[in-house]
Amino acid sequence: MLADRGVAQEVVDNAELVISELVTNALRVPVPKGRQVGVRIVYLAAEGVLRLEVSDAGGGRPEVREPGEDETGGRGLLLVEALAERWGYEERVGGIGKTVFAELKAPGLLAEPIAREVAAVLVRTGQQVRVWGGWRTVLGVRHEQYASAGPAVVLTLDEGPALRVHAAAPLAVRGG
Repeated sequence: MLADRGVAQEVVDNAELVISELVTNALRVPVPKGRQVGVRIVYLAAEGVLRLEVSDAGGGRPEVREPGEDETGGRGLLLVEALAERWGYEERVGGIGKTVFAELKAPGLLAEPIAREVAAVLVRTGQQVRVWGGWRTVLGVRHEQYASAGPAVVLTLDEGPALRVHAAAPLAVRGG
C-alpha cells in the first residue's frame, strides 16, 4: 500500500518492521478466547505522518524492556521506539483492551495511490501490474478461455513467467 503512494523505501521498510513488532506483541497478550487483533494505518497529511495502530483486547500497558544479551525476545518496543517519531498507547473505546500506535515521518506520501485496481481484462501493454511483490511491465496481452472457468487473460511480463488469471480478477495497475 505504501509503495503505491510514493513513500520512500526506507519508510516502507520501517513501517513494515514497526507494524510487525506491534502485531507480534498484540498476539502475545493474554486475552479472552475469540478476541481479535485490529490493525489500522492512517496518513495524517497535515503533519506528514504515517500512524500505525494495533488494537488488542488485553489489559496492561506496553513497556520498553531492556533484555539481557542472551535473551532472544523483548526487543520489539526498543525497535519501535528507535524507528518511530512518536509512539504510545490509548485505552480502547468501550473499555476493552488498548490500541498501541507508532507514528513515522512520511513526507512523500501521496493522498491518492499512484496505482488503481482494474479487472485483468482491462490491462494493456505498457502498463505495470503489481505481482509477486513488485511491479512488472506488461509486454503482451492475450485472451483465452479456461477449460471450465470462463475467460482468461495471459500477461507476458518483463520478468518472470507469464501470468494467467481469470478475466475478472482484480489487478493493481499503474501507467498507460
